[in-house]
Amino acid sequence: MFKGVQKQTASAVRQILDARRGWDVMATATQTAPGKELDTQKRSSTASHFERALRKKVVGQEEAVQALVDLYQVFCAGLQSPGRPVGNLLFLGPTGSGKTRTVEAAAEILFGDARAVIKVDCAEFQHSHEIAKLIGSPPGYLGHRETHPLITQEGLAASHTETLKLSFLLFDEIEKASDALWQLLLGMLDKATLTLGDSRRVDLSQTVIFLTSNLGGAQIADLMHGGMGFVQPADKPTKGLDEKVEKTAVEAARRKFSPEFMSRLDKVVVFHPVQREELDEVLEIELRNVQKRVSDSTTRPFWFRMTDNGREFLLEEGTDQRYGARHLKRAIERYLVSPLARLLGTEQLRAGDFLLIDRHPAERGLAFVKDEEEHAFHAQTHFAPSIPMELAIAQAGV
Repeated sequence: MFKGVQKQTASAVRQILDARRGWDVMATATQTAPGKELDTQKRSSTASHFERALRKKVVGQEEAVQALVDLYQVFCAGLQSPGRPVGNLLFLGPTGSGKTRTVEAAAEILFGDARAVIKVDCAEFQHSHEIAKLIGSPPGYLGHRETHPLITQEGLAASHTETLKLSFLLFDEIEKASDALWQLLLGMLDKATLTLGDSRRVDLSQTVIFLTSNLGGAQIADLMHGGMGFVQPADKPTKGLDEKVEKTAVEAARRKFSPEFMSRLDKVVVFHPVQREELDEVLEIELRNVQKRVSDSTTRPFWFRMTDNGREFLLEEGTDQRYGARHLKRAIERYLVSPLARLLGTEQLRAGDFLLIDRHPAERGLAFVKDEEEHAFHAQTHFAPSIPMELAIAQAGV
């Protein structure tokens, strides 16, 4: 009996020693000592790259950036919930705050194309019979062969790459959806499946489902003193303003949406109205985009530099309490892109020209002048179109 106890004790000791040696090997391989607390805030290189790229395209929406990066990290680690979509995110906030743009920016980074998103405009599905445009008509209905569903397995797989099997599905202005669409959504958010009109099943387990809504936008605009948040009056202190904005949006959503719907969401993200310093950053991004369009899409690429006065004019014209950053894009199209198109159409611009763009001294608009010194500088250095773009923006202080 004593020998049996000795054998058991020796076996237990060997197991402990083997386990300890295993820990030592693991610690050597991972450079982490046994018992040392691990850093759960550290991100993988892939997720870190995604975060840095997203911050360059999305301005002032920290919570949205963090939500997307966290979701991407979970997906890359393979820890998403089985039998459910990769994530169900509800984006709330006033128009022009960047809800749709954030989804497009993430798609551009991950898939190489901002249009690699299946977008469902819920305003087009306000009546129950219009659901056929989304899932197709059942066999036997007149014209069912001509009605192609918007959401298909092939459509979702179109954005897949060799290394990333992920899809984005966006339901825009979800508060306008019909009851029939709501019933479909509840199943999609919960079971990650969609049954089409011809009984085919669409698997959404590798899909992030985004839903956007402008609910509470008017109340948020009032909180922000006109919607842009440039100046807070004395009777509206800025302390706790973000919390008030978030509370207003979430309460509006809970009044509109059923508990069954809200419980299926992984996260509700509130987008805050764009403020003045953030509009400066949005203008920088948009000017870079215009320069890229000029360099890539025209047969006569040229470069431009926007002065501080010119930028200030665009910000003045592009500030609107109702439309946020969206109005700034309209101002850029009207006062910058359209005049550039006319200059190209009338052959007043040649390939390699450099424009200096300033506020017009006498009219409501911008003045465009060729800068011969800059043109000679670029001609001598033989810059590629993409390099002067960076230089021009940097010189403009954009």
